[in-house]
Amino acid sequence: MTFETLGLNEALTKAVTASGYETATEVQTQAIPPALAGADLMVSASTGSGKTAAFILPALERVLAARADTTQKRERGVIYGPRVLVLCPTRELAMQVAKAAATYGRFVPGLRVATVVGGVPYPAQIAALRGQLDILISTPGRLIDHLNTGKAVLENVEMLVLDEADRMLDMGFIDDINTIAEAIPATRQTVMFSATFLGHVGRLAQNLLRDPKRIDVASHTDTHENIEQRLHWADNVNHKNALLDHILTRKEMEQAVVFTSTQRDADWLADRLADMGHHVASLHGGHPQGRRNRVLQGLRNGQLKILIATDVAARGIDVPTISHVINYGLPMKAEDYVHRIGRTGRAGRNGLAITLGERMDVGMIRRIQQFTTQSIPVQTVEGLEPKSPEPKMFAARPEGAGRFGNKPFGKPSYGKKPFEHRGQGFAPRGGEGFAPRGGEGFAPRDRAPFDRNAAPRFEPRAPHGDAPRHSPFDRGAATGRVDHKPAFAPRKPGAPAGKGGFKGRPTGFSR
Repeated sequence: MTFETLGLNEALTKAVTASGYETATEVQTQAIPPALAGADLMVSASTGSGKTAAFILPALERVLAARADTTQKRERGVIYGPRVLVLCPTRELAMQVAKAAATYGRFVPGLRVATVVGGVPYPAQIAALRGQLDILISTPGRLIDHLNTGKAVLENVEMLVLDEADRMLDMGFIDDINTIAEAIPATRQTVMFSATFLGHVGRLAQNLLRDPKRIDVASHTDTHENIEQRLHWADNVNHKNALLDHILTRKEMEQAVVFTSTQRDADWLADRLADMGHHVASLHGGHPQGRRNRVLQGLRNGQLKILIATDVAARGIDVPTISHVINYGLPMKAEDYVHRIGRTGRAGRNGLAITLGERMDVGMIRRIQQFTTQSIPVQTVEGLEPKSPEPKMFAARPEGAGRFGNKPFGKPSYGKKPFEHRGQGFAPRGGEGFAPRGGEGFAPRDRAPFDRNAAPRFEPRAPHGDAPRHSPFDRGAATGRVDHKPAFAPRKPGAPAGKGGFKGRPTGFSR
């Protein structure tokens, strides 16, 4: 569908056309019409599917409708605070949404958009929150700070958008989101975008949304047709670095994002590649917001060829010229792998996602393949083949299959000899699993029923001289000697540290 058929204002369709988009994506086609009608939405869409425009365009439409309503202006006067509030998990994603709002709202006269995120001085944000505001894009933590000090006015919010709600809950923002929602009028429209609505995300949606419309466009099991995935096994760190150097020096490499597991690895790897002559910079949560903005701007204008990043940037980078995503360090969660590789193959381009795995990464790679229900093809580089044998990997099973794949249950193999049970339990029946011996059900045990008044099974401790052997940990146990000592005797005052305690060994404590 074209954007003209979605019912958008002419100013918005003109901006979308000027941005180079002619037809709407699937998530935009399904989400924009009900959003324009004021319905609450629960939307699942993959990275790069155009979901940002799916909620920014209805938000801008609401701003235009409010400006055209002269009756509301006469009754309410000046409206302070935002009409639309967008909550994002990270600063990078908030900046990306703000850029989209400015792009699609370029022909909206006097559009006022503010961004409130951490790592930025408070005075400029407070000044933006004081006046009239159309759209506020914020991270939950910093907005809570302004809400507690009374600087944020949310009583006029008409539309609340939660972008990547699952990520915000993973980062521990559930209490902040509930607090913010309580400060917004209950008559608002609420739109939630999330990779999944299971578990705590679904419970949050149940609390915040009213009769929502469910839109499921894509899932983590979808095949990324324009992204080629590869897995290179490395013997050790030196081998991994050699593979990375080979990939980054290939002429088909336009721009690359290299993901690491920690901030320290990101800084170390950026310094190493910079010493080799690469145009590289690191990006992680430990950097101030000003530096992060400059790094992303350098990536967009082509000054940087390589970006070394942690998962904080996995959901906030939208640069079409990124041709390679390299997993130097594996993510902590399997779903983060999907967001990582989604940084390439954008805007209709082809991309390459390469994972450099060591033997200790087998478990995480297996979880990734099970999460995506796809196997990552293993490849080697000529001259850099691993010397160690390839680790054994289980093939990714289709969604819904059991732990043992599609093999019928009840036909296990126990080797050459049939299974024999010597008691009253089960006996084999023609190799087809187990059947109870002696007819239906279980055979009763050959013993008397339990008698609560019967004598105890274990004899009480014998007197001195006939005592059995006891553990040295039994404090005060009988030892066969009348003058026995407890196993843990206190050290005498003035005795050296090694003489007291257990078995004459130093205890590490002093009195």
